[in-house]
Amino acid sequence: MTDAILLDLDGTLIDSTYYHAVAWQRALASEGFEVPMWRCHRAIGLGGDKVVEHLVDAKAEDEHGDALRAAWKVLYEQLVSYVKPLPGAADFVRAARERGFEVALATSGEQEFTDIALEMLGIEDELAAVVSTADVEASKPAPDLVEEALKRVSPDRAVMVGDTTWDIAAAKKAGIGCIGVRTGGFGDDDLQDEGALAIVDDPRDLESLLLDGGDEYFSAVS
Repeated sequence: MTDAILLDLDGTLIDSTYYHAVAWQRALASEGFEVPMWRCHRAIGLGGDKVVEHLVDAKAEDEHGDALRAAWKVLYEQLVSYVKPLPGAADFVRAARERGFEVALATSGEQEFTDIALEMLGIEDELAAVVSTADVEASKPAPDLVEEALKRVSPDRAVMVGDTTWDIAAAKKAGIGCIGVRTGGFGDDDLQDEGALAIVDDPRDLESLLLDGGDEYFSAVS
């Protein structure tokens, strides 16, 4: 039997959530849209194709979406050097592989920044698949990223790990459960209300939860 662990990236394996929020707030302000930081924060985890409409409206997306994404990219590039791996993230991935789990990445991030993060973590050779927005039609909370990762790995059972309600929603739509980590800044109530199977502080807690007898968290993959 093959078990797979699907991982989000931003806010789950790397401490990038708030840098993304800052970049989005500044990008929006450059086009005259003043959005409070807390709202920008809670949009992180959505694909870039969904952020503008979510934070402003459909008209802003139609008229300014491409310009805002371009501005966000430039602004995040200025901050990415400050991003660091979250405690225990790379160690958990390596431990999971050593114990025979298939590990895959399902991230709403851009491929360029996904590559930077993977190099930072040093886990490229440990991953059975890496799926980003470039590989699917719709980003989270749509299930496409999770479904594509499952398709590439073809496990018997799987579980997702993510830091946002968007991760949990995408996993549920794909037919599997999701463990929540607090490292993205979402509150326990938010994660629980969306349906998190369990909530942990950071990746260091995942080994004991999932690798040491965590069968109840894995769902059969049809």
